Amino acid sequence: MTTLAAAFKRLIPDRFLLILIATVIAASLLPARGSALEAIGAVSTAAIFTLFFMHGARLSHQSVRDGLRRWRLQLAILGFGYGIMPLFGLGFSQLLDGWVSPGLVLGIIFLTVLPTTVQSSIAYSSIAGGNVAGSVIAAAGSNLLGVVLTPLLFAALASTQGGDAGLSAIGKIMLLLLLPFCLGQFAQRFVAGWIERHRALVGFLDKLTIVLAVYVAFSEAVTGGIWQRVSGEELAIVTAAVTALLALAFACSWGLGALLEKPRSDRITLLFSGSHKSLATGAPMIRVLFAGPEAGAILLPLILYHQLQLMLSAVLAGRLARNATAPSP
Repeated sequence: MTTLAAAFKRLIPDRFLLILIATVIAASLLPARGSALEAIGAVSTAAIFTLFFMHGARLSHQSVRDGLRRWRLQLAILGFGYGIMPLFGLGFSQLLDGWVSPGLVLGIIFLTVLPTTVQSSIAYSSIAGGNVAGSVIAAAGSNLLGVVLTPLLFAALASTQGGDAGLSAIGKIMLLLLLPFCLGQFAQRFVAGWIERHRALVGFLDKLTIVLAVYVAFSEAVTGGIWQRVSGEELAIVTAAVTALLALAFACSWGLGALLEKPRSDRITLLFSGSHKSLATGAPMIRVLFAGPEAGAILLPLILYHQLQLMLSAVLAGRLARNATAPSP
């Protein structure tokens, strides 16, 4: 019952998601403008730089070495997350083209090239009886590679929809995300202990960075007239598309594990680590890459996907936990 209760609890929107919704509402009603927007944007940029420095300092060299030793499972997870998922995103973008605004179409592509989540993919794998160590390594490896792969993949795929994410955008990513991440890796021996002792502070910075990125993105979007250009019908279409995308990701990641003849625990890890996409990485990246109303539109599909993956993963994790002694589905 404890496992089922934990899974059911995850169906309820968590407090942080409610904060994000409140942030979107606040930006819609009271968007920052002019010098206020510039000031908040500068704080957001500084927070992003600091956050990725912390990520670099927290990712131990041992985690990287462990990932190399479990290369078969990790290769399957990375191949699904950065190979199959972007192809799904490209396919869905083709289907949606002409039905919703270009920013929302780019948002579908963008979310599929993001790395996996850190906390939720590991937590659900644990609840369902998956390979927790493999999930930890997958989260570390996916987010490490995502700093480079996400902007490169998005630049390649967005061009098919007329998006602009060229060398200048990649340069911004290198400067604001990859540089502090590498600095954190180099400084790890000096700051890792302090960061470990202040995990709550680091967690707060993680959430604050997302909230600031969302507020700035939607403030720019609202002042640019996003709610005049994105209709309720478009939101409904995108919600349906994101739901279908997540269901397809779950089905195919589970099927890939069976095709590769992985043990049940590894299939569960592949299921969650392969299909989950990180809002914690995506929101700051959108803040770096885009400005104006386009940023808010691109962010919307990711926010929807984020909540859906939490809710549907709770159902899957509970079911897998109940059937732990039964034959694999």
